[in-house]
Amino acid sequence: MANPYEVYDLIEDYAAGPEAVREVLIGLVWTYCEAEAVGLAMSPGLPTRTLPWAGRLRGKTAAELARWVREFEPYQATVGMAAANAAINTRHSLPEGLTLEPSASRGNLAVFEHFLPVIQGKKTVVIGRYPGLDDFVQARQLDLSVLERNPGPFDLPDAACEYLLPEAEWVFLTASSIPNKTFPRLAELSRDAVTVLMGPTTPWLPDLHHFGIDFLAGVEIADRKGLRTTVAEGGGVRVFDEAVRYRVCPLGVNAVRAWSKELIARTANDKETLTRAMDDWYGRGETGRFPRYAELEAANRVLSRLDTCFKRLWDATHHEK
Repeated sequence: MANPYEVYDLIEDYAAGPEAVREVLIGLVWTYCEAEAVGLAMSPGLPTRTLPWAGRLRGKTAAELARWVREFEPYQATVGMAAANAAINTRHSLPEGLTLEPSASRGNLAVFEHFLPVIQGKKTVVIGRYPGLDDFVQARQLDLSVLERNPGPFDLPDAACEYLLPEAEWVFLTASSIPNKTFPRLAELSRDAVTVLMGPTTPWLPDLHHFGIDFLAGVEIADRKGLRTTVAEGGGVRVFDEAVRYRVCPLGVNAVRAWSKELIARTANDKETLTRAMDDWYGRGETGRFPRYAELEAANRVLSRLDTCFKRLWDATHHEK
């Protein structure tokens, strides 16, 4: 296995920045982090009375909390993932893709309905239990298995991944696997399948292509206020009614190249603006450190990551030729 911390290093670098956290909500189903933008992650679902940092997160930077995504304590990792998504959503534009509009028949199953024409007759594995999925599968007679850490009557335990994923043709991988630390192994086992990383926890990062992810199915927020209220009141699938929309984006070579180039141009422009501001700062005779230095440092880290992503694409396609 490649370095299992690679994806966590990646997330930390993309989440670098000075924006302060305004609010963290740990709902029954979703954890919500608001900075300049909002990020989500699925809550651990484990009762606890002993979170030592409760009441002390507001005012920390999203980057500080994003480092928690590396932790094995589930609540820390979840808050870290939500904070990382908030930071990433502040600066990144979404890639080309299709927004799935809500309807009574879709909701949280919109992604499966979207891919229905191509997964029928295919050996499909879903990692993570989605409410209503059993009825969806039975009605359409799909060859589909569900792996779940806490398996229900129709699920297989997560240990079955070692047996099923190498033989699968399609894999739908919950992005909650990132904070719960199963992502590196699951992504590796799914290399021969068409793999969709999905759910509100999904970070919008082009580099996920290099982990064998073929599609991102994350969310875009349609109603921030409504989302906050629904999360705070214990909502789960209800967030898909009006607050968020699934967006499906391919991560093929051409799509990732185009997205990376767009992000490089955008980040380079931000860096140039900051560099001019720094020049003006010291040009006025200021002796203190440039107050926006953290933004400049964050831009450099993101540009470095994007350069690596683009180079890996170039090397792969050149090697194929």
